[in-house]
Amino acid sequence: MMVNKRQIGRTSLAVSELGFGAATLGNLYHPMSDENARGAIDKALEKGLNQFDTAPYYGFGLSERRVGDALRNVPSSTYVLSTKVGRILNSCEKATDKYGFCSPMPFEPVYDYSYDGILRSYEHSIQRLGLPKIDILYMHDIGRVTHGDNHERLFRIAMEGGYKAMDALRSQGLVSAIGLGVNEWEVCEQAMDYGDFDCFLLAGRYTLLEQRALETFLPRCVERQTSIVLGGPYNSGILATGVKRDDMVPNYNYAPAPKQIIEKVAHIEALCEEFGVPLASAALQFPLAHPAVVSVIPGLSSPHRVETTVEQMQFRIPDAFWRALQAAELLHPQAPVPASREG
Repeated sequence: MMVNKRQIGRTSLAVSELGFGAATLGNLYHPMSDENARGAIDKALEKGLNQFDTAPYYGFGLSERRVGDALRNVPSSTYVLSTKVGRILNSCEKATDKYGFCSPMPFEPVYDYSYDGILRSYEHSIQRLGLPKIDILYMHDIGRVTHGDNHERLFRIAMEGGYKAMDALRSQGLVSAIGLGVNEWEVCEQAMDYGDFDCFLLAGRYTLLEQRALETFLPRCVERQTSIVLGGPYNSGILATGVKRDDMVPNYNYAPAPKQIIEKVAHIEALCEEFGVPLASAALQFPLAHPAVVSVIPGLSSPHRVETTVEQMQFRIPDAFWRALQAAELLHPQAPVPASREG
């Protein structure tokens, strides 16, 4: 099956518009078997997905191990692999469920954005993955929302130390692209004053539900030829589940959704029903209309989930639906919408 690919920044990397987010393979929220994890990646490859994103933090090494096991016998030229630096996994006495991961791995993640810490994290990831290359290296979870009052201190360490280590790995050809993997567009914009980044993995901050990144950040990315890989296209679930189910509280930004978010999603969902458009399809396809965005990477937890997500990505959404969203002022006035796929 043919899947459209887009180029990462000024690099030679080309990634599928739909990528594979592998946080779920770290037993996020619930355990899964090794066989299910392997089957999900096998199905993604079969469907033409070539972009796989993992991190040491996802299951404290479990996701990286599973991704490596699934890709080890796949020609390295056929996939683009990203992982992250900024945390070191220190051994602990026993495995415990923590930070949302039900992982059997006996490690504790500790932040380290220093030059040596970044190099050590990279080497540890190469060993866990057991693969010949890492294509994209992201600095993980730097930012004020994550670190609060510690942000300025850690950001300085990250830019004066960690960024230089990542740049050295890129200069040596050990990685092809570097960026940040974060939930905050503001820290990406801040980092652009300090270094040359190829791409940012931005989770949940340019979606069908929120588009403030349009005002200053995304235009700057276009100007600098810095690509956006959009993680969390469902805003932690609410744009996949909708808000009409009585058996669950919809999640937004890793927590129960507040009233104003629920009301906005209800309005979007009503227009989806009017035009016969699956909410998840609109959520997946909307970000790709922006010229800075090269792909969306939802979490994919099973072969069936891969199948259904590919179908949602390929659903033909009529132009009239996007016009209706604009007329209802449910999109930022500067937000581009997908070109027609009718006919």
